[in-house]
Amino acid sequence: MTFLSSLSQPNQLIIDGATGTELNRRGVDTGLPLWSANALMNDRDANILQQIHEDYLHAGADIITTNTFRTHRRALAPSGNADRALELTRRAVEIARDAIASIRSDSLRFIAGSISTLEDCYRPDLVPPDDQLRAEHSERIHHLVECNVDLILIETINTIREAVIMAKLATITGTPVIVSFVCNKEGNLLSGEKVIDAAREILPLGVSAIGVNCGPTPNLAKPLTELQVACGKDFPLIAYGNIGYADEKVGWVNTDSENPKIYCEHAIHWPAKIIGGCCGTTPEHIAQLKSMIK
Repeated sequence: MTFLSSLSQPNQLIIDGATGTELNRRGVDTGLPLWSANALMNDRDANILQQIHEDYLHAGADIITTNTFRTHRRALAPSGNADRALELTRRAVEIARDAIASIRSDSLRFIAGSISTLEDCYRPDLVPPDDQLRAEHSERIHHLVECNVDLILIETINTIREAVIMAKLATITGTPVIVSFVCNKEGNLLSGEKVIDAAREILPLGVSAIGVNCGPTPNLAKPLTELQVACGKDFPLIAYGNIGYADEKVGWVNTDSENPKIYCEHAIHWPAKIIGGCCGTTPEHIAQLKSMIK
């Protein structure tokens, strides 16, 4: 069964929880500028990364996300690793694939190739010009396709302009594409644009699902309701919230503001086909989510 055929089944799908913050919890250096890409630089940290993937699979995740959020040329350049973009992307995908292979299960599990904004996902004012977006995102997308991911997850996007360029480049590859936005407390994109306008721009491009992620968990319901209106109740939505807050030095600070049960009491009410967790969430959150949707 392919990802798209699985998406058409009546049951909800569970995507995994956080990778970067979970690496930090387990002692991996996630300091900027590399952030989670630090885990790809040596075998010890790569083994921890694989264990995180395996823990999410054991918890019940149907989809695991590659550690490729920051393995593109622009993000790697400050550390002198720009020319290693394809190498590190390939290693991240292989680690995810090895994790699936290590789990004895009859259930199908899918690999989502993660890409986000070229610059800071919380700074829509930093989005580069269109020509740079096309050139650099094209390379990132082709790296993921070359590494044979099951779907492309365009996540934590803060402007319609960057989302449209990314979605156009991704959908023409023939690989299933999901686009997920990061919103403010009012339910708009961080750029101030309406999420319903974002959906109207993205839907005609042939994406497989649309949604929201990396916002405080209680804040996701409003934009999801608006997306359901814009897309129609039968179109697949995706939702995964965060726990904690961003920090300029370390990237993300974990908090215990939402324990697994409380988090899932929000998540089970989201009108989404695919649900999971973003920054700060753990395998315990995914296990609780799996238990509650059963």
